[in-house]
Amino acid sequence: MQQHAAKSSDTARDPLHHTHKMSTKFAEIIDHLRRDIDHVDEPKFKAMFETAAEVMGGLATAFKHYEQKSEAAGDEAARKPR
Repeated sequence: MQQHAAKSSDTARDPLHHTHKMSTKFAEIIDHLRRDIDHVDEPKFKAMFETAAEVMGGLATAFKHYEQKSEAAGDEAARKPR
């Protein structure tokens, strides 16, 4: 039981765990925004939701870049002799 708690604690402290979770949420929000654009005929609404989807896409890209750099740094650290 304590081993499970330690594993959960390690996961909670892992930044990549959190960035992956947020990336999933960003994708869900982007999809929702873009679907809603098709349901409303008001141009300002469409522009606002498309802009919001683009901004969320930028955030998703920033998180992806962070994840890639963190994973690359981890790979590099693993290759270094101790």
